[in-house]
Amino acid sequence: MEILILVLSFVILLGLGVPVAWSIGVSTLLTMFVSIPFMPAVTTVAQQMATGLDSFTLLAIPFFVLAGQIMNQGGIAKRLIAFAKTLVGSLPGGLAHVNIVTAMLFGAIAGSAAAAASAIGSFMGKQMEDEGYDREFAAAVNITSSTTGLIIPPSNVLIVYSLASGGVSIAALFLAGYLPGILTGLLLMIVATIWAKRKGFPVGKRSKISEVFSTFIDAFPSLLLLVVVIGGIVAGIFTATEASAVAVLYCLILAFVYKEITIGDLPNILVNSVSTTAIVMLLIGTSISMSWIMSYENIPQSITETLIGISDNKIVILLIINMILLFVGVFMDMTPAVLIFTPIFLPVVTELGMDPTHFGIIMVLNLCIGLCTPPVGSVLFIGVGVAKTTIQKVIRPLLPLFLAMLVALIIVSYVPGLSLWLPRLFGF
Repeated sequence: MEILILVLSFVILLGLGVPVAWSIGVSTLLTMFVSIPFMPAVTTVAQQMATGLDSFTLLAIPFFVLAGQIMNQGGIAKRLIAFAKTLVGSLPGGLAHVNIVTAMLFGAIAGSAAAAASAIGSFMGKQMEDEGYDREFAAAVNITSSTTGLIIPPSNVLIVYSLASGGVSIAALFLAGYLPGILTGLLLMIVATIWAKRKGFPVGKRSKISEVFSTFIDAFPSLLLLVVVIGGIVAGIFTATEASAVAVLYCLILAFVYKEITIGDLPNILVNSVSTTAIVMLLIGTSISMSWIMSYENIPQSITETLIGISDNKIVILLIINMILLFVGVFMDMTPAVLIFTPIFLPVVTELGMDPTHFGIIMVLNLCIGLCTPPVGSVLFIGVGVAKTTIQKVIRPLLPLFLAMLVALIIVSYVPGLSLWLPRLFGF
């Protein structure tokens, strides 16, 4: 009865256009009213939200959001684009590859798909159109490649997964994300090459070694942030939360050195960061309360028993879970999806002997696909808005890129070594 009320009320509220965070919170309250009086129910939800957000680990999110905002305006994107152009600009569909490689580098530094789609799309969209690329193809490449930054660390979503899983090592998750993220980017590049050859898109000139070196030197301070943040975490010099604060300080210094930001720009950057953080934290708070009510009603245990009852074959169970998550990703934002479904599916896969770090990468990669799909695909809407086109026109070039992401998901799901090799190499 309770699970029916929870699911139905949530779906109805989403269908009515109620924001996701409010839909989660209200459906949680309605479910609690079935077994708990009004005032205790309201108090419990508020208490669970407050307790869930009272976490030192979650403090990393506002810092990484702020670092991303500084990077977005600090001239980092255009330097990474220039460097990527010298590396892959001469390949068939060169500017598409530049977009993908830049998204991987920028996303790895900023940890935000939305920031990557906005910053890179603003620079690359016009360049690609001026050189004869379809506007819709350029938008599709920007949308899908921007999600690689959520797999390649540092990633706020991996931090959220660590919280939802009960303490999987953030350092292990960060290391585990590198190879799957690079694989996804390479598969997107293969699709872009095939599409570019079919459409006859132009090929850029081959860069000289001196040009590669020059752009690398210009982009090196930005790339060094990866070494500072991830290296510091892996070496045990600081925690992920402390690393996020170091990232803010480093990005701020870099932006002033590049002379792309002034003191007068800081209030606007801080306001945007606070606004983004508030939305994310509200989603996290309401999602934690929904996770609690599901645990209170023994819903995860029931689902575990049901799935194990269907089959004890890891391949089959993982296929079912992936299909459910792909469906969920279409209708739910990534952060609440991770918080709500991790406690449901993690016990299932661990019972089958799967490493929780591996499953975290599968879950995040899976939900990245949902960010590129309507009706709630945030990166899709940003990419379409930046490109000044429509979702209907972008769908056709998006489909083969979706297929590349699905292939990456299948490979990552059934080849655990791809996710676990680096963490094991560093002793996690």
